Amino acid sequence: MKTTILQSRNSMNRSHVRLALLLISLAWFALSPLARAVDPPPDGGYPHRNTAEGTDALFNLDTSQPYVSDNTATGFDALFSNTIGFGNTANGSQALYSNITGGNNTADGVDALYFNTTGSGNTATGWTALQSNTTANFNTASGYAALSKNTTGEGNTANGALALFSNTIGANNTASGFNALEFNSAGSANTATGESALLFNITGSDNTATGSQALWGNGFGNENTANGSSALFSNTSGNTNTAIGAGALHTNEIGSNNTAAGVNALYKNTGDNNIALGVSAGFNLHTGDNNIYVGNAGNNGDHNKIRIGTVDSHKATFIAGISGVTVPAGVGVIVGTDGKLGTVVSSERFKDAIKPMDKASEVIHSLQPVTFRYKKELDPDGIPQFGLVAEDVAKVNSDLVARDDQGKPYSVRYEAVNAMLLNEFLKEHRTVQELKTTVVQQQRQIDALTAGLQKVSAQIELNKSAPQTVQNSQ
Repeated sequence: MKTTILQSRNSMNRSHVRLALLLISLAWFALSPLARAVDPPPDGGYPHRNTAEGTDALFNLDTSQPYVSDNTATGFDALFSNTIGFGNTANGSQALYSNITGGNNTADGVDALYFNTTGSGNTATGWTALQSNTTANFNTASGYAALSKNTTGEGNTANGALALFSNTIGANNTASGFNALEFNSAGSANTATGESALLFNITGSDNTATGSQALWGNGFGNENTANGSSALFSNTSGNTNTAIGAGALHTNEIGSNNTAAGVNALYKNTGDNNIALGVSAGFNLHTGDNNIYVGNAGNNGDHNKIRIGTVDSHKATFIAGISGVTVPAGVGVIVGTDGKLGTVVSSERFKDAIKPMDKASEVIHSLQPVTFRYKKELDPDGIPQFGLVAEDVAKVNSDLVARDDQGKPYSVRYEAVNAMLLNEFLKEHRTVQELKTTVVQQQRQIDALTAGLQKVSAQIELNKSAPQTVQNSQ
């Protein structure tokens, strides 16, 4: 009997302990935040068009508010922390895991938009796409780890594995292609299209790169445009450059305000304010500013030069708007045998060793002017010409001849011949003036002699007509 009573008491004590533990557990659970979530945790369709499929998907969803609606979570811990966010879609393990109040986000991929808490209007497709995004809005990431480190940057679009991978606060960037804008952190309003385009951009803004590795090394440069594979490849801090064509402005690092259009145009350039048009135009320029090249490779060290066309490749030039146009105050344009244009300056500011020409011009008396016609390949019409033969002039005075790149006589320096003609004319003119003076003096002498003779003649005549008194008296 005693044994029976003792067993009954022990059984009752154990029941009281179990009941107490159960009450404590219920009280703790009632006070915890999880008590406000759906019980049991969502698994399937829930109020206000919320859907959860997967272990702990939408685990903390609060459906007490009617606006908490239209969330879809598929996968382990998908939208796990979401409480009152609405219109979110998470597909993948821990996709949108940390989202609390963010709305209208779409995450498709493991850990996609994982740290997003309040950001809205984001779309992430791919493993860890937009993983670090917290409060930023309206970002779109498609590809493995695309925009993975973005935290607060908004309005970015990344399409491709690792596109905009390191972006944190940069906004309004567009990257399309593997590694495009991968290391961008704070640069904004950049557009990169192509594998590794703008790869190393960090803070540069307003850049546009189209083509594999275009603007590859740009870190801090702004307002650059590169269109073509490896265009502006090495640019680091140069600004407002435009490169169109594969390899255009390839080596430029800090040069600014350059424009290159053509494959490998301005390839080696590091200077500023250069313009190149054509395949490999300005290719030879390394250090030089303010140059313009059209179909010309240029020379290293050029400054303030314009080069159009290539010697031995271009044989004729036609420019409209020159023929028939009068320039009253202009001077003649001289063309060098290397194609260089210029004028002959006459100011003493540009001259040394000035002295009279004297007898140096007498060589023109040995020149042989001729008439001729140009060969048919030069002048099919065969118009009669007048002038000198360069080889003949060279025999008289080699300084009067322009030579080609092989040292052969090419043309006559007619402006120098004209100066010599003027000197000879002036010498002859002075001689004539001297002769005129002599003639005048001689004429005076003649007039004086004539007057004297006339007086003598008159006296003689007078003497002839006078009476011969002495003779008559005899």
